[in-house]
Order: sequence, then C-alpha cells, then structure tokens
Amino acid sequence: MTNRHWVMASAAALAAICIGASGCKEKAMAEAPVLTVPIATAAPATLANDLILSAEFRPYQEVDVMAKIAGYVKSIGVDIGDHVPQNAVLATLEVPEVQDDVAKAKAGVAAAEADIVTAQAAIEKARAGAEIASLSFKRIQDVATRDRGLVPRQEIDVARSRELEANAQLASVNAALKAAEQKKLQAESEYQRAVAMMQYATIRAPFNGVVTRRYANTGSMIQAGISSQSQAMPVVRLAQNDVLRLVLPVPVTDVAGVKTGQLVDVDVASVSRKLQGKVTRYADSVQMATRTMDTEVDVPNPDGALVPGMYAEVHLHLSARPHVLSVPLDAVDGLGTSQQQAYVVRDGVIHLASVKVGLQTPARVEILSGLQSGDKVIVGRHTGMYDGQKVDAQPAAYEANTTSER
Repeated sequence: MTNRHWVMASAAALAAICIGASGCKEKAMAEAPVLTVPIATAAPATLANDLILSAEFRPYQEVDVMAKIAGYVKSIGVDIGDHVPQNAVLATLEVPEVQDDVAKAKAGVAAAEADIVTAQAAIEKARAGAEIASLSFKRIQDVATRDRGLVPRQEIDVARSRELEANAQLASVNAALKAAEQKKLQAESEYQRAVAMMQYATIRAPFNGVVTRRYANTGSMIQAGISSQSQAMPVVRLAQNDVLRLVLPVPVTDVAGVKTGQLVDVDVASVSRKLQGKVTRYADSVQMATRTMDTEVDVPNPDGALVPGMYAEVHLHLSARPHVLSVPLDAVDGLGTSQQQAYVVRDGVIHLASVKVGLQTPARVEILSGLQSGDKVIVGRHTGMYDGQKVDAQPAAYEANTTSER
C-alpha cells in the first residue's frame, strides 16, 4: 500500500470513529433521565414584616407615696394588695405642732376681725366729730360775715383748726380700718396655710391603684419628703395596674418602621392569653448603650389578670404590602446582592430571569420586576442548573403552606 492510500484509509477510519462517538453521545443524552425540579407559582400575596420581641409588663404609673409634713403615724388603713380609688385615705399622721399653728392662726383671724370692728366704731366717732367741727366753723364764719367785728378773729381761727383736726382724725381712723382689713387678710392667709398643712397630715391616694408595698406602721415616725436628698421613709408604694405598659426595645435597624398606632399582637404564655394593642408612644431616640429605641404599648387590664413583671412575646407589625407579586424565599438566588435571579420553567425548559425584590418575610419575598404572575419558578437548591436545560417540573410539596400569606 502506498503512502497515499494509507493516509486516505486512516482518514476514513478516523471519520468513522468520530461519527460513531457523536452518535453515542447523542444517544446517551437522549436516554439520560430528565431532572425533576420542584416549582412554585409567582402570585399576588399580602406580605407583612413582623418583629418579634420579648417585653415585661410594667405599671402604667407607680409612685412611693411620701408625707408632706413630719409626724407620727396615727393610723394606716391599707396593706399590700389593697385596691384604692383616687383620694382614698391611706394613712393619718399625728402632728401636734401643726394643730397648734391652726389654733393660733384662727385666733389671729378673730383678733383681726375685732380690730376691724374697733376701727369702724372709731370712724363713726371721728365722722361725727368732723361734722360738728365743720358745722361750728360754718356758723361762726356766717356770723362774722354778716356782722363784722362781732366775732373775734381768734374764735374763727380756733373753729377752723378744730374742723381741720377733726378731718385729720377721720382720715387717721380710715387708715386704721384699712390696716385692720389688711391684717385680717394676712391672718386668714396664715390660717389657710395652717389648715392646708394640717390636711397634709391625711395622706391620700394620688390615683386609682393597688398597694404594692407598705413601709410604715402605726407609730412610725415619718419625715417630710420635700427634698430629693431627704432620707424620708415613704408610707406606701402605689401602682396603677388597670392599664399596663409594655416597653419594647426596638433595634436600630427597625426604628424607621415604628409609627404611633401600629398594631401589635401580644402573647402572654404564663396566663395563656393573646391580646392586641397599638403602639402608644416611642422615645424617638436610640440608646447608645443598647442601640435600641424604647417603644411603649398600653395594654388594658380591667380584670387584673395581668400582673407587672410578667413577660410577653410581642409581634410588632412594621410594614405590610397588600396584593403584591411574590414567590417563596428560596426561589431567588443572590438575595441581598446586586445580582438576583430566578429559574423560570417554560415548556419544560429553564430560563434564567434577573429579578428585583422588595419586602422579605420569613417565607416569601416581594418581586418588583423580572417575573409575572403565573410564572413557574424553581425552589430550593439550584446547583448545576443552567439556562436552556430541560427539566420535569413538579409542584413543590410545601407551596400550599408558603402561599398561606395570600
């Protein structure tokens, strides 16, 4: 065989081998099983972003009731657990010196009233004397005018001086009456002050509440609690429990979503109760130590079943998206990155779709662009899948659960 014939034979054999290999590959691909993938349907749903926090119930308001004045406890009519209405008497102090002040101030008022009566009598007397002096001067002056030289000039001057003196006396007693009236006002003010101080000997409840602690007993010496630096002992501690506060430490990342009036679900496991409330107020300031913002929820407690100190699990509804296009969370690759995509199955073939997402919940994610309602997307792991791959799409077993938010 010549070299030329050998080359041609080798080429023919090589071509036969290649054709055979290609046919084998196509046959193998045709006989390989198609990959079965779970899919879910992109559909409208109402998504909500909930923040779950633990919080402790606190009284709506709580205060240590102090005494305004110092004294001994004469009687105390409440104890721990007693429910008292506003202005109810909690305790009565015995303060003899204040009682003496009241009696002294009352006597001062009576003395001032007597001074006023005396001044009024003196005015009547001075007014009568002024009228007589004025009448006498007028008569003498008339006679002297009618019959010149009949009345000596000295008598006219004496009558005039008596009139002036009587008028001055009247003005003096009028001033004395005003002074007596001012003295009475001062005495009455002192009496009212003494009575007010005496009223402080009766200690009353500042609001409707329950006595949570009792500090004093009958005979205890109570100091006046009028200074923040005083070591005065309170009488009782009073808490308002018909409304309780829940203080939620909202993380700084969720602060922007907190608004007054937001609904919250409260789960109190210790008493097996589920309640609903609203955000009543928030600090509008982040604590630097914890990077949280105190947010308060007022919870009505008319039956007293909830007790301060109990813990509750609070679901704070930060945001909601009604009727938005969404898919299960594991249908999107690259969440949180700049390249997010979903694997869409159409006619048994995979098509990669770049998507833009919005609100995320623990189960689903909002699709802003890239998908349409009714699209079938692959859920779960996407390793080894590629654009154009033929697959056998089957509904995911959990799709019914993940679409329950719709």
